[in-house]
Amino acid sequence: MTASTLRQRAGTAGFLLPALLVVTVFYAVPNLLNFALAFTDWSSYSDTVRFTGLANFRELLHEGALVNDLRVTVVYAVVVMVAQNLAGLVLAFALERSCRTHGFFRAVFFLPVLISPLAAGYVFKALLADDGPLNRALGVQVSWLGSTTWTIVVVALVNAWKFMGVNMLVYIAGLNAIPRELLEAARAEGASRWQVIRSVQLPLLAPAITFNFVTTLIGAFNTFDIVFAMTGGGPGDSTQVLNSFIQQQYAQGYYGYSISMALLLLLLVCAVAFPVLATLRRREVDL
Repeated sequence: MTASTLRQRAGTAGFLLPALLVVTVFYAVPNLLNFALAFTDWSSYSDTVRFTGLANFRELLHEGALVNDLRVTVVYAVVVMVAQNLAGLVLAFALERSCRTHGFFRAVFFLPVLISPLAAGYVFKALLADDGPLNRALGVQVSWLGSTTWTIVVVALVNAWKFMGVNMLVYIAGLNAIPRELLEAARAEGASRWQVIRSVQLPLLAPAITFNFVTTLIGAFNTFDIVFAMTGGGPGDSTQVLNSFIQQQYAQGYYGYSISMALLLLLLVCAVAFPVLATLRRREVDL
């Protein structure tokens, strides 16, 4: 190995070292500590931290709230994934062509992404209140945030509204990457607009669909801000997602217990996201 090659590699390592240190100190080490502390009784009520093995996880399995929170989290994630991607896809097809008008509306629909999730949650909480502007404008008395059945869907739709701009831009990028010759050939063969979308554009959008579905699903599983701002987990526990329960336990001083539930949430995300990713990737190959 020549001296110049050694100097080049040393220079590359020198550039990488600060980034590696940041990742190690602020990401790798805290996550490793989290995994370890999930198997302890760490809390604000004791000066010592003892290894308890699987005790936290056994308690979680016997915790009545856990089953409800798991169900609520899965329902929330599925509604967000479907609604956010459907809205983003419709907007992408509507604003696909590059022009000044479409550029303006793309910016308008992307604007909610820049709003703080907490701020968006509090705004919609005021809008959807029983005596709020929406009910007064409609002339009805609907308890949008008071139903133990449908409030979780309402909150999920707010989440989808806030982040659909990201999905829209990904789909637009995918549409613009499709060769124009394919679309022109399909139209020359007499294909209608719907036939072009169904038979040409949607199949070629498969990579963008895979990316959007998986990232949206992971983001929905990790939600907290919007639910906290709009309902705080209520009415009852009908909108209490797993992150809400983790925050409650941590705020009460049960640190090891809350960390074990965060680890359980990580396993849940992996158990759902990886099969979805594998299924969508196989679909790409089949297409």
